[in-house]
Amino acid sequence: MHEMAITRCVLDAVGREMERHGLTRLERVKVRVGELTAVEPESLRFCFNASVKGTPMEGALLEIEEVLLTGRCNFCATEFRIEAFKSSCPACDGSSIERLTGSELDLVSIEAT
Repeated sequence: MHEMAITRCVLDAVGREMERHGLTRLERVKVRVGELTAVEPESLRFCFNASVKGTPMEGALLEIEEVLLTGRCNFCATEFRIEAFKSSCPACDGSSIERLTGSELDLVSIEAT
């Protein structure tokens, strides 16, 4: 389960930022997870809650923004949702597609005091 490794990385980064700014109570962490990352949001939430239990971060909320896989056709510039790894544009059937979103795995924000 790579969600635990991701959780540890996120919490390490959060801990460093809290220490850097003299913060002691974590309230909320927001992450952005793209569809292509194969991260299961509920597994990530479970790992987060298990990891903060019994620590100064216990009680913090994890907010997960799920980002769908989207692309843009390099022929007609149509932007669309890519589903089931379909590799052609729904407008012109072009096969040159630039991926726009869906591979994100970002720590977006931290709320702490």
